[in-house]
Amino acid sequence: MSGSLFVISAPSGAGKTSLVHALLGTNPHIALSVSYTTRAPRKGEQDGVAYNFVNRATFTEMAGRGEFLESAEVYGNYYGTSQSWISREIARDRDILLEIDWQGAAQVRHLFPDCISIFILPPSIEALEQRLTGRGQDDSEVIARRMAAAREEVAHVAEFDYVIINDNLNGALREFNAVVLAARLRASSQLARHQNLINQLQNPE
Repeated sequence: MSGSLFVISAPSGAGKTSLVHALLGTNPHIALSVSYTTRAPRKGEQDGVAYNFVNRATFTEMAGRGEFLESAEVYGNYYGTSQSWISREIARDRDILLEIDWQGAAQVRHLFPDCISIFILPPSIEALEQRLTGRGQDDSEVIARRMAAAREEVAHVAEFDYVIINDNLNGALREFNAVVLAARLRASSQLARHQNLINQLQNPE
């Protein structure tokens, strides 16, 4: 196993999705894990791209068979990550990015202790509220619930390996790429990836 598993979490409105899309657009060595969810698709979301959309009965059956690396209920909907897909891709030297909340991150750290966890923070509480309001998708009651949930999310920031303040997308992207590159250059990964080279250098003919 030489690929890395990156776990990224953030309160809603911190700009996590934009940052992840920017990373995927600039780093060909990393792929996004597509989670399963019982949430209804939003406008423009495609099945198998944004999420694998399933009904509650199907999700429950999959969970019962132990197919999820982690699963959680968020805002009344269920989300889960395919364990077999993650393991297979990492074994193929693919770096995998997993977007989940703090509950899911805790489950993943238990099963994959070598994973790299990253928490994204907004630059201020005012910026967070402005971003949530600016979406124009939710009413004031929903926004109030999301702000309360954000405070709960941030309470777990110290559990993560890295913290990025997303004040400026380009700056946050540089920091994100730095974490990914550093992980790829870890000795354990490089030894697995370049064993033939190391053998040749140790035992030249």
